[in-house]
Amino acid sequence: MGQPDLFAKATFAEETARITGGAAIWQDPPEIRLEKIQCDGLILVRRPHLPVGLALPWPEMVGHEEIMVEAKLAGDHVDRRAVERALLRRQARQVQRVEDAEEGAPPWLGHEPLWFVAPYLPAWLEEVYQPVLIALGCYRVGPVGAWFLWIAANELPLRDELVPFLIARSGRALDELVRWVAHRRSPRWVLSMLECLAMSTTVQDELLWSFARPAEPEFVERRKRIIDVLLTAEPDVKARLIEEGVEKGVEKGIEKGIEKGREEGRLSEARAALRRVLARRKISLSPDDEARIDGCADRETLERWLDQAVTAASASEALQ
Repeated sequence: MGQPDLFAKATFAEETARITGGAAIWQDPPEIRLEKIQCDGLILVRRPHLPVGLALPWPEMVGHEEIMVEAKLAGDHVDRRAVERALLRRQARQVQRVEDAEEGAPPWLGHEPLWFVAPYLPAWLEEVYQPVLIALGCYRVGPVGAWFLWIAANELPLRDELVPFLIARSGRALDELVRWVAHRRSPRWVLSMLECLAMSTTVQDELLWSFARPAEPEFVERRKRIIDVLLTAEPDVKARLIEEGVEKGVEKGIEKGIEKGREEGRLSEARAALRRVLARRKISLSPDDEARIDGCADRETLERWLDQAVTAASASEALQ
């Protein structure tokens, strides 16, 4: 199982109880006894009532004890085979629930709801099943009594309670989500998202630099520790830094030279990031602009210019 799938499950596990006010929780599913047939997860409904105002698909779980979830993230197959295998897993789960009914208890006569989460609604599904749109991004698919819910994440509105479904987005829709959600979740969650989801490098860089601002001392300290480890692990790099800025034979001078090399490296990194963002936004630099960037030896100024470059309309506006 890949990191995106694990991240999707972890998000459902963390978010479901909070979003539903405890009306539902996420659970890793039991193995279905037909060789090894297992869905991605189950949403267990613990109370019949949900918080008021939750967007679909959440209200669709009312009246059920559990919801079977199949999550297909960007790059996963959403062809006929994938859907039919998901329907087979649902049928197997229904058999399991019938067989697991306690002795003497009324037989289970329900139908297992299936929510299929994917970036988009594939054309073949429209042709074969003629799904019915019930809300933005939510489609009821199949005949009465055997229908399932298809959740097209790229079409869903950006709402806090929909984040577990929204992370299945792809392409520009995923970039839009990443920018929107970055300030609505914890830094730990955002860093996991950066590691696991296939967003564009432009958006990834934007978020990484937002973590690198000097206003966040914890990040600065972590970055310093990383540099120290790299210098220890790469003796050639350390030797080059010493060579460039050290007075021979003086231990104190060696340390100063290393620190000078580190600072020059940080400045070079900041200049390169600034130029990269400007280039991706198709903002050209004049010779004077290039000279200002090369001549700037203040990291705070370079990082301020980088922040401004994300939204600036011109080089002069970015380098104010």
